[in-house]
Amino acid sequence: MVAGGRGLQPRAGEKGGSATGPSPVDRARNGSKHHLLVDATGIPLAWTVTGGNRNDVTQLIPLVERVPPVRGKVGRPRRRPDRVAADRGYDHDKYRRELRARRITPEIARRQTEHGSGLGRIRWVVERTFAWLHHYKRLLVRYERRHEMHEAFLALACCLVCFRRLQPSF
Repeated sequence: MVAGGRGLQPRAGEKGGSATGPSPVDRARNGSKHHLLVDATGIPLAWTVTGGNRNDVTQLIPLVERVPPVRGKVGRPRRRPDRVAADRGYDHDKYRRELRARRITPEIARRQTEHGSGLGRIRWVVERTFAWLHHYKRLLVRYERRHEMHEAFLALACCLVCFRRLQPSF
């Protein structure tokens, strides 16, 4: 590490970078995870990047907190979703209780149960958004050493997905 203007910066020859970690499913190669919260049509509302070795469930509440207010009807804008559908990686009783305390219904598959819970009919929207984002090779293969740069590219890709989804077709 080299002392830079704001703390320590990675050297040019150093592999990895910040917000990376050994992936438990990819032979312990360093990598990153993208966490997304999307609406029912697949438009990204909140996103974050963590190391490949971080637990998914730690990002559930921060993602819900990052959702911006939704404008529309007269009155106080809606701040949080009514329900959250997530895969098994986000299953933990503590976080289910925290979601219920925020008046959000958790629809999360339980760990160590058989598949076929029916959540795949809802979860495909998130997986499709991941596929849209991973069309950008810079997100699929991480080249940046600094996680701020990688998260900025993720934000830019989310903006492009929103633009393409909301653009009226002529």
